[in-house]
Amino acid sequence: MNAVALKRPSLILFDLDGTLVDSVPDLAFCIDGMMTQLGRPAWGEARVREWVGNGVERLVKRALIGQLEGEPDDAEYQQALPLFMDLYTEHNGKRSQLYPGVKSGLDKLRQSGFNLACVTNKADQFTRPLLRALGIYDYFGLITSGDTLPKKKPDPMPLTHTASHFQLSPEQSLMIGDSSNDVKAARAAGFAIVCVPYGYNHGEDINLSNPDAVIESIAQLNSMFV
Repeated sequence: MNAVALKRPSLILFDLDGTLVDSVPDLAFCIDGMMTQLGRPAWGEARVREWVGNGVERLVKRALIGQLEGEPDDAEYQQALPLFMDLYTEHNGKRSQLYPGVKSGLDKLRQSGFNLACVTNKADQFTRPLLRALGIYDYFGLITSGDTLPKKKPDPMPLTHTASHFQLSPEQSLMIGDSSNDVKAARAAGFAIVCVPYGYNHGEDINLSNPDAVIESIAQLNSMFV
């Protein structure tokens, strides 16, 4: 599926990790530091990249068991999670980078008068520092993090909450994401959904989730609307 013309929205919501920001370098550094403190071998960035996309708690569990699905020993998890959280608090944003076209794309959208928001499953204590570190915090009129509300994506609540904040309907809103979670949340909320192909979807082609369009870069967005 390629980029297609879409009805011009009034509100554009962006996922964070895997859509705007490649945060794996930070996450992998902290996972490897955690593993080292536990007396276990480090995994390296390429392996950690396969596990990112469902929150840091799930990431820590995957690192402990070395695979996507399953549960680690609870005592080991309870020991590991605080180690990771301390490391990530210190290193969040130091190695992460914006994907190509993100800054110019956000500039064009802001200049064109769109309402912009960030909707992520990342905890707020990590979301805001990361957005600030990469210089895009001020683009968003609302930031809805993974712990802002009782539910997070793929539940539609974060999307409908954000649209309500701007006093706009789902039909006036567009979600931009990189994963099947983003597509599921958008469909459940009644939003249009556009995806990027480079993010964290556990190796599955995002076209298989049937978003309304797939674009190579956020910089393409502003020219898609009719």
